[in-house]
Amino acid sequence: MPRYEYRCRSCGDRFEVSRPMSEAGAPASCPVGHEDTVKLLSTVAVAGRAGSAGAPAPAPAGGGGGCCGGGCCG
Repeated sequence: MPRYEYRCRSCGDRFEVSRPMSEAGAPASCPVGHEDTVKLLSTVAVAGRAGSAGAPAPAPAGGGGGCCGGGCCG
């Protein structure tokens, strides 16, 4: 179940709520009981393959042809 992060405009507390995606837009009360909250935009961390932490992503293979990056334009 997705977790959504909120901030209370009254007390400044940040909190998370787990709820189905179908209820993502529903209002949430802060743990203290204030109703004036705002949903925050969260980033998602995506991990690569095991053992590749910190390794740069491989460069894409070349050879696209056409005039994109080739020496034929001029």
